[in-house]
Amino acid sequence: MKDFARFALVLLLTACASANAQERQISNPYPTMAPLGQYLMASSASEIALARSAAPPSIAAHAEVLVLGRHGYYVAVKGNNGFVCFVGRQWFSSNFSSPLFWNPKTRGPECMNPPAVRSVLPQFLARTQWVLAGATRQQLLEKTKAAFASHRFATPAPASFSFMLSKQQYFAAAGGPWLPHVMPYVPHGQAAAWGAGLPGSPVLGSEGSPYLPTVLYIPVRQWSDGSPAPTPGP
Repeated sequence: MKDFARFALVLLLTACASANAQERQISNPYPTMAPLGQYLMASSASEIALARSAAPPSIAAHAEVLVLGRHGYYVAVKGNNGFVCFVGRQWFSSNFSSPLFWNPKTRGPECMNPPAVRSVLPQFLARTQWVLAGATRQQLLEKTKAAFASHRFATPAPASFSFMLSKQQYFAAAGGPWLPHVMPYVPHGQAAAWGAGLPGSPVLGSEGSPYLPTVLYIPVRQWSDGSPAPTPGP
């Protein structure tokens, strides 16, 4: 009888351990970076087209375009209007604790204006370099803190924003495209000055980490191709 009780206890503990492991797997389905190939697109031409879909053609057609390669982002098309278009991956601006941080499915076409290119884009490109060099999330956090402390990274310049108007965007959190939106980057502590996240406010978002730009979201009426967008929910 004692042997049976011991055996039953072992089964119970095994079942609990298995359930806990499954719960951890569900809550953090991407604990580490996937193979790099899963983050890359099939061709540079397809990535260029997707990047340009982030903004109206009047802007995107004259913007510089970056493409992600095995050693980081590189200039695939030179521009002349100061804007830079690219396809962001999940690690670009996610909080370091996000369970989707390493999700390889995210494709975020984005077109930054000149102030954001100067002050925000270098941070994203540096993070990508660290990612491709094999840094863990904890190491990325430490490197980011050190970069702010040394003033290598700075707060977003005034008027920094991105267009994100692509119908082809894919955000893991949404399971597909979200609304077309303009995305201001503001220094930490300034979300309240925008009325962000308040009931009835068209400005979405909230304060993030002091080591990351605060990102706000303003849904707009149409996609970059001019077609009407869905009405934002309550």
